[in-house]
Amino acid sequence: MEEVKLRPYQEQSREAVEREWEEGRKRTLLVLPTGTGKTVVFSKIVEDQVKLGDRCLILAHRGELLEQASDKLLKATGLKTATEKAEQTSLGTQAKVVVGSVQTLQREKRLSKFEPEHFSTIVVDEAHHCISEGYQKVLGHFPNAKVLGVTATPDRGDMKNLGEYFESMAYEYSLNDAIREGYLSPIKALTIPLKVDLSEVKQQAGDFSTSDLDTALDPYLEQIADEMVKYCTSRKTVVFLPLVKTSQKFRDILNEKGLKAAEVNGASADREEVLKDFEEGKYNVLCNSMLLTEGWDCPSVDCVVVLRPTKVRGLYSQMVGRGTRLAPGKKELLLLDFLWHTENMELCHPANLICKNAETAKKMTENLEDSAGQAVDIEDAEEQAEKDVVRERENALAEKLEACKKRKQKLVDPLQFEMSIQAEDLSSYVPTFGWEMGPPTQKQKATLERLGILPDEIENAGKAKLILDRLHKRAVTGLTTPKQIRCLEKKKYGFKHVGNWRFEEASDMISRLAANGWKVPRGINAHTYQPPSIAATDLDQYLGWDDTIPV
Repeated sequence: MEEVKLRPYQEQSREAVEREWEEGRKRTLLVLPTGTGKTVVFSKIVEDQVKLGDRCLILAHRGELLEQASDKLLKATGLKTATEKAEQTSLGTQAKVVVGSVQTLQREKRLSKFEPEHFSTIVVDEAHHCISEGYQKVLGHFPNAKVLGVTATPDRGDMKNLGEYFESMAYEYSLNDAIREGYLSPIKALTIPLKVDLSEVKQQAGDFSTSDLDTALDPYLEQIADEMVKYCTSRKTVVFLPLVKTSQKFRDILNEKGLKAAEVNGASADREEVLKDFEEGKYNVLCNSMLLTEGWDCPSVDCVVVLRPTKVRGLYSQMVGRGTRLAPGKKELLLLDFLWHTENMELCHPANLICKNAETAKKMTENLEDSAGQAVDIEDAEEQAEKDVVRERENALAEKLEACKKRKQKLVDPLQFEMSIQAEDLSSYVPTFGWEMGPPTQKQKATLERLGILPDEIENAGKAKLILDRLHKRAVTGLTTPKQIRCLEKKKYGFKHVGNWRFEEASDMISRLAANGWKVPRGINAHTYQPPSIAATDLDQYLGWDDTIPV
């Protein structure tokens, strides 16, 4: 047994998971990027639980993952495992740890042989798969077990949220942190614009249909190969493609261009030999149709080409993760980003690996497109994108504030309106009924603004209705509009109580101001000025009604 010393983040994640369980949250997630040792971490957690007397099940959907888990457990903890897969069974053994195939265990005939309390701890490797029916059937059979889901990517293509099953996320270690702390290789993204028409590609389980992708991608393979010759000749490259036949065709094209390319798929009889030859340098390009997304490690890979367009961040991260491990002499991972197209579709790009929000990811993607042909460190690109987003937000806010300022300049504040028309009933209004107490409706706000009143300061629907009623009655009676009030009561003019003027009187004064170069005509003192209608008679008598009476 080799002595395993956990890295700081690994020890923290181990403690975090066990703390969740101790506090009663039985179903928890651990998120660690590909290449940061998730198998080592859950092996140590399993060891801890075995020491407490638990029987543990490690659940996975692929034989390679089961073999990896069994091997790592033995090396890191000394624990031997039994296997629940096909003809192999753990029943009748004394094994405290079982590695089990979900395809085998979900069968009722096999599952019914286990008591519901048989396993006290269950680890789900590649937990982004666990929402599927098969996994849920197995997990549901052991309802009281503590469950740890381990994944590099906590989302799923069919958009089912892992939160439907898991109660918490115990610990998440980001790709940024792993690169920054020197546990993963730096990533440089190189955008090579390529217009790929995906408009006819059907959707399936939240992502593109692989069969349709094959047809869409085929016309561009020669062009992609020409670009790869420029960048991949001296690198160890893995290429992800949608279908086996596309992968094989592309292998042949690359070999014709002078690269040394091989291809592997699920039916390859010589798969192990080809993978070994690639690792040893016999080939420098390895094409596959999504076979190598999980459970295969070749740290010396220093170039990844994603020709399987996807909208699923988890899948994209798995593909890129084949090249993020550290290796002697390896400076960085070069990520070739080809899949640019004419439609506005939410394809995953390098930004989706590192950006915390969609806005920054969008900006980073735009920036990488602008610097096409140049390899850009994704951490630097993210930092620049964040600065750009902040600047754009600030500019947008400034524009919004200026627009708001201009808008306010065109509108009368409700308080100014009340004071101008000397309406005490408006100033002292208190809502009585429930509907009056609610906020103004959108229709009320729109009408008020159209009539020249700034609606932002009107607190409730009752006040809004009162003002609208007053505006209607004033229009019928021929009194000034809010826009006339705003114009004449400006600080540069200083007319008072324009709300009590006649419409024609206000129009006449505005015309005189315009004719005088927008200055108060000589001989008029705006602060004391009264139009003829008010100077000649009492306003109430003139109107025949009291403007202070609520309407």
